[in-house]
Amino acid sequence: MKSLRYHLLVMPALLLSLSIIAVPGLLTVYVSFTDWNGVSPHMNWIGFGNYRAIFDDKVFWQALTNNFRWTVLFLTIPVFIGMLTAVLLLRRKRGRTAYQIIFLFPYVLAPVTNAILWLNIMLNPLTGVVGYLRDYGFPIRSPLGNLDTALYTVATVDIWHYWGFLTIVYLAALRQTPQELVEAARVEGANGWQLFRHIYLPSIRPTVQLMFVMIIIFSFLTFDYVYLLTGGGPAHATEMLSTYAYTFAFLTFQFGKASAVGLVMSLFGLSASFLYVWLSRKDIAA
Repeated sequence: MKSLRYHLLVMPALLLSLSIIAVPGLLTVYVSFTDWNGVSPHMNWIGFGNYRAIFDDKVFWQALTNNFRWTVLFLTIPVFIGMLTAVLLLRRKRGRTAYQIIFLFPYVLAPVTNAILWLNIMLNPLTGVVGYLRDYGFPIRSPLGNLDTALYTVATVDIWHYWGFLTIVYLAALRQTPQELVEAARVEGANGWQLFRHIYLPSIRPTVQLMFVMIIIFSFLTFDYVYLLTGGGPAHATEMLSTYAYTFAFLTFQFGKASAVGLVMSLFGLSASFLYVWLSRKDIAA
C-alpha cells in the first residue's frame, strides 16, 4: 500500500517530465533523420544525411573547437576567482552580505542588459573605453572584430557575469564546514592553505563536483552572450554549436540539421551527467 502511494505521488512529476522532455526529445531524434524545413507537413526520411553534412562542414568543427575552448576557460578562470573570493569572504564578518549582493548583481541582470553595457561602454571602438584608449595612442584594435581575440572577449563578458554566482555557491558550501574540524586544525598549528587543502576542500568537494559538471553542460549550451555580442562572427571566430544550430533552424530553415547539431550538443551534456553520477557513487563507496 505504501509503495502504491509512493508511486502515485511521484507520477505527476514523471508525467510532466515525459511530456516536456521525453516526447520533444524523441521528436528531435526523428527530425534529425529528415529534411524537414519546420513548415511543411511532410518529413522526408534521409537517414544519416544531416549528420554527414554537418560532419563535412568546417564550420561545425570550428564551433565544436570553440565550445571546448569555452569549457576550458570556464573550468579555470571563474572557478579560481570564485573560490578565492569565497575564501576571502569567509574570513570577513562585517559587510559580507553587501559584498555578496555586489558580486551577484551582474548575474541577476538580463544578458541583454549586460551585453548593451559592454558594447556601448567598454567595447565600442568609437565611444567606449576601447575608443578612449585608442584616442590616447594605444594601438588597440576592436576586440570583437579581431579573429584572434573575439572569442576570448565574449568569454570575458560571460565570466564577469558568472563568477559572482560561483562565489556565492562556494561561500555557502564553505560555511557548512564543521567548525570543530576547523578549530582542531588551528590548535594543531595549521596555516590558511593547510586549512583550505585538508579541511575546507574535502568538505565542499560534492559542491565543487556539481559545479564542475554544470559548467561543462552550460558551456556546450552557451548561446546568449555569443549571439548578443557577435552572432557567431567575425568569420565564425565565435561560432558555437548553439549558434550553428540556430542558423540552421531560424535562418535557413533546415530543422533536420539543427536537430542533428542539437543531439551532438546533448551528448556532451549526457557525458557530463554520467561523470557526475560516477563521481557521486565513488564518494559514497569511499
